[in-house]
Amino acid sequence: MTSGKASREKPAISLVIPMKNEESNVERVCREAAEVFERDFSIPWEIIVVSDESTDETDDILATLHAEEPRIRGLRLTPGQGQSAALEAGFRLARAPIIATMDGDGQNDPADLPALHAAMLEKGVDMMCGIRAKRADAGVRRISSKIANKVRSTMLGDKISDVGCSIRVFRRRAALRIPLFRNFHRFFPALFLMYGYSVGEIPVNHRPRLAGESKYGGGIRKRLPVVIVDLFGVMWLRRRSFRYRIRKIEDE
Repeated sequence: MTSGKASREKPAISLVIPMKNEESNVERVCREAAEVFERDFSIPWEIIVVSDESTDETDDILATLHAEEPRIRGLRLTPGQGQSAALEAGFRLARAPIIATMDGDGQNDPADLPALHAAMLEKGVDMMCGIRAKRADAGVRRISSKIANKVRSTMLGDKISDVGCSIRVFRRRAALRIPLFRNFHRFFPALFLMYGYSVGEIPVNHRPRLAGESKYGGGIRKRLPVVIVDLFGVMWLRRRSFRYRIRKIEDE
């Protein structure tokens, strides 16, 4: 799938994918993403899959994929800490100045990554988020997400249309400056805005899950109380956070 030289190049973009027990999806998701990078990007890349202490064959499949394509890197998080921890681990181990993320269940379409990347560079923003224009989830999940988005947006005033859409492209230096905590993924764009970074949005594709079951999330009764508790924590953080950017004087 790759040459030795390509595998040794420092990547210009790192795709981080959190996974937990996704043995039925991991190979398809990784191969599809790798094909997009090879076909639609002209820059070096890497894929980092963080296995959140998976107990199925996810890790073994990742080891096989890495042997075939060294630019696909599998990492194991122990003990399992959830989606936010898996993302944080991937951010810290990513080698590229630009990071992309997407879910490991195949619902995000990696074919959207080139447009997200191009839009971020064209508009000069620090993060470009996807908006799921036509969601492929069941009605209850869509309603749950809509309510959570409304509550969060009203209380934080972040004007982010679809914070639950996991496919994004952003600058690594910005991601490492903001505080990353349990469940931060639900507020990731809002945290960028809180710390003075810019965020844009464009529509993206969304597909039905073809195999397995969701390991992260849950229905509205399970998620909303947790989101509300976290929301008050983020509001407190917003009042206490520094908002500045640093620019070298000699560059002016």
